[in-house]
Amino acid sequence: MGVGGSFWDLLKPYARQEGPGFLRGRRVAVDLSFWIVSHSTAIQARSPYARSPHIRTTFFRTLALFSKIGAFPVFVVDGTPSPLKSQARAARFFRGSGIDAAAAASTSKEPEGEASVRASLVKGRNAVFTRYVKDCVELLGYLGMPVLQAKGEAEALCAQLNNEGQVDACITSDSDAFLFGAKTVIKVLRSNCKEPVECYNIADIESGIGLKRKQMVAMALLIGCDHDLQGVPGFGVETALRFVRLFDEDHILDKLHEIGRGIYSSAEGDDKTHIDDLPSTSAKSTPVARSRHCSNCGHPGNKKDHIKTGCNYCLLDSLENCVEKPAGFVCECPSCDKARDLKAQRRQENWQIKVFKRIAAETNFPNGEIIKLYLSDDNLDTENGVPLLVWNEPNVDALVDMLKYTQRWEPSYIRQHMLPMLSTIYLREMASSPCKSLLLYDQYEFHSIQRIKIRYGHPYYLVKWKRATRGGMLSAGVSDKKAELEGGSRQAEVVVLDDEGEEEEEEEEATVKCESADSLDEPDLPQVLRDDDCIFLLTDEDIQLVDAAFPDESQRFQREQRLKEEKSRSRKSKVNAAASGFETPKGPRPGGVQLSIKEFYRSTKGAAGDEAAGKRPQAEADQSSKRKASPVDLSKKIPKSLRRRLLFD
Repeated sequence: MGVGGSFWDLLKPYARQEGPGFLRGRRVAVDLSFWIVSHSTAIQARSPYARSPHIRTTFFRTLALFSKIGAFPVFVVDGTPSPLKSQARAARFFRGSGIDAAAAASTSKEPEGEASVRASLVKGRNAVFTRYVKDCVELLGYLGMPVLQAKGEAEALCAQLNNEGQVDACITSDSDAFLFGAKTVIKVLRSNCKEPVECYNIADIESGIGLKRKQMVAMALLIGCDHDLQGVPGFGVETALRFVRLFDEDHILDKLHEIGRGIYSSAEGDDKTHIDDLPSTSAKSTPVARSRHCSNCGHPGNKKDHIKTGCNYCLLDSLENCVEKPAGFVCECPSCDKARDLKAQRRQENWQIKVFKRIAAETNFPNGEIIKLYLSDDNLDTENGVPLLVWNEPNVDALVDMLKYTQRWEPSYIRQHMLPMLSTIYLREMASSPCKSLLLYDQYEFHSIQRIKIRYGHPYYLVKWKRATRGGMLSAGVSDKKAELEGGSRQAEVVVLDDEGEEEEEEEEATVKCESADSLDEPDLPQVLRDDDCIFLLTDEDIQLVDAAFPDESQRFQREQRLKEEKSRSRKSKVNAAASGFETPKGPRPGGVQLSIKEFYRSTKGAAGDEAAGKRPQAEADQSSKRKASPVDLSKKIPKSLRRRLLFD
C-alpha cells in the first residue's frame, strides 16, 4: 500500500516508460512479498487450479528478469513488522472482511479483548503467507540468487540499498519506498511486452512537483500510511501537498511538532501564537476597501463624471466616453490589484488556520515512532552475519527435484526453461574471463550467430550451439557413469537426454500437456535442431553480451551483415536506375525484386511505337498489329485503365 489516498496518481505524470534494455547489466532489489502477492493473484485469476502459483511465479519471473531482461536481482524478505504495522494490518483485515472488531472482542474470553481477537484472526493468514515466502526463498537459493533478510519492511531495505548505491533500482508497488530513501522505483515490470518498465525517479519528482523525502514523510503522516491508516481527518492528497509546500524539507517535521503542540507560526514570519488564540475562520472577514468605480464601464471614477467628461480608460481603448463593460470584466487598476492580493492573502491565512486547528486536534501528533521508521538507515538483519551480493551457479538437480514435486513438471521441461539462464551465465563468464569451458556442463560449444532477432521490441542474437560430444550422441550408460565419477553433482545429458537416456524431443509432447497456454511470464523455449549426426540448440542472447564473450565471431557476423546490406543496396540501385531510364537490366533479374509499375505498363505512342514494334520478335509484332487494328483511337485521351486493357489484353 504505502502512502494512503491516491499518492501514486500524484506521481503518475512523472513516470518514465523505459525499454527492455533499461535494466540490462544493473542490480535491482526485489520486494519478494509484493512479487508473490501481485502475480500469484493474477495467475489464480486466469488459472484457478494452478499448483503453487507462488513458486511458479517466482521461477518464471526470476528467469525472465535474469536472462531475458538481463538484470542482477537481489531479493529482500520482510522481517518482524513493527507493532504499529501489525495494528494497521489487523485494522485493514477487519475493514476488508466486514467483521466488527468491537463485537468480536466482546465475545472473546481472553483479557486482552480486541487485540487478542485481531491476533488470532490474522495469525492464520500470516502463517500461510510465511510458508509461501519460505518456499520461494528455497527456490531462489537453488537458482543462485542472493536473498537478504530485512529487520522490518522489505521495501525499507530495498530503498536503503538503492540509496547507498548497492543496487540501481527497487521493484515494489509500495509508494513509501521513497519515504525510506529510494531514488529509483519500478512499480510495473512486464517482461512480455515492448515497454515493460514503469520507472519513477526521485529527481524527476523533486523537479516536477517539488517533493523531497521528509516532505513525503509529512504527507504520509497527514494522509495515512501502513503504520497509521487514519491520518488526520479532512486531509487528502491535494490538501496535504498544499500544506507541505508551505515549508522546506529541513523544517517541515519541526513545524508539524510545533503545530501538534498547539503552536502557530506563519510560513513567512517567526511570530508564534497559540492556535486557540487565533480568530475563527467562520466569522465573516471585513471587506477590502477600494476606490469608487463606474457601474457602466467598471473603471475607476463616477458614472456621472464619465457621462460628462468621459472615462480616461475607455477613451484610450475605443475613443468613446464610457463603454459598457463586457461579461466577465476584471478591472486591473492598482486599487483592484491590491484588493485582490489582500483577499487572496486573507483566504490563505484562513485556510492555514483551519488546517492547523485540524492537526492540533489530533492527540500524539506527529507520531515520532513512524518518523523514526521512515528515516532509519539500519534495515538489514545482521544477526547471522552480513550477506554478500553474489550470484552463484544454479543447482539444477535440486531445482528439478523441487519443481517436479511441487509443480508436477517433467525434468526435461524444467531443464529446457533453465537453458536461457545457463547460457546467460556462461556468456557472462566468458566475457569476464575467457576460457575453454563449454556450455551446459561441457555439452555444447559456441557455433555461430545465425541472425538478428527482434523480440519484444528489442534486438537479440540468435545463437547456434553445437553438441560437443563424440559421435553427436551419448548413451545413457556412459552419461550415468560420467555423473557417478563427478560425485553425482552433475547429471549428464542436462538438456538433450532425460533421466532415462531418452531424447528430449520425444518428451516435448508430454510437456505441452502439463502446461496451460496462458502461462504468465513464461520464457521462450530454445529450439533443438538436427543436422545429420549433430545436435544444435538455438537461443536468443543479448547482443552486447555476445560481443564481449566472442568478439571474433561477432565481428565476422557484422562483416557479413555489412556485405549483405551493400549487395542489397547496389542491387536495388541498379533496378531503380533501370526503371527510371525505361531500360531493362541486362542479364537475369535478381530474385525477389519486384517490377516497377512503369516498366510493367510501358506503352508506346505514335512513330516510337511503330519503331519499337519493328524491332520486336514476330509474335510481338503480330500482337502490335492487332492493337493497331483496334477500332479505338489510342491518340485520343482515354482513361488509363482502358488504355492498359486495350494494349495488354
